[in-house]
Amino acid sequence: MPIPYIVCRGAAEAIEFYRDAFGATEDFRMTDPGDGRIGHAELNVFGGRLMLADEYPDFGAISPDRLGGTAVTLYGQVPDVDLVVQTADAAGATVLRAPADQSFGERTATLMDPFGHRWMLAQVIERLTGEEMQRRWEDEVG
Repeated sequence: MPIPYIVCRGAAEAIEFYRDAFGATEDFRMTDPGDGRIGHAELNVFGGRLMLADEYPDFGAISPDRLGGTAVTLYGQVPDVDLVVQTADAAGATVLRAPADQSFGERTATLMDPFGHRWMLAQVIERLTGEEMQRRWEDEVG
């Protein structure tokens, strides 16, 4: 199973944000003895594992800030998307798309965290087959 490994400019602050915004818990961290940067940390967030580190440009570990954005969206299923969005917004996230029911059976919202990582949060509201999702999408467009 792939595990997201993200790079943050200010990894210690990012861990605090993920704790406050998403209820993440930190399992451990390794701190660079030379300069105090977080070389590696592991969190539990939304029932899954998230690894992160501070920037190490000499190793190619750079944040979305340095890249000018991200092409990746981190996805998390939550029991109450509206509550999580409200909490994350109060903690400093930017709401890109407010919670809304989708034809594919989820209530979703999209956030940008203060470290440049985009998150799609989803609450399952209806269990659908792939064929039903496709049919509904075609009905919306057609």
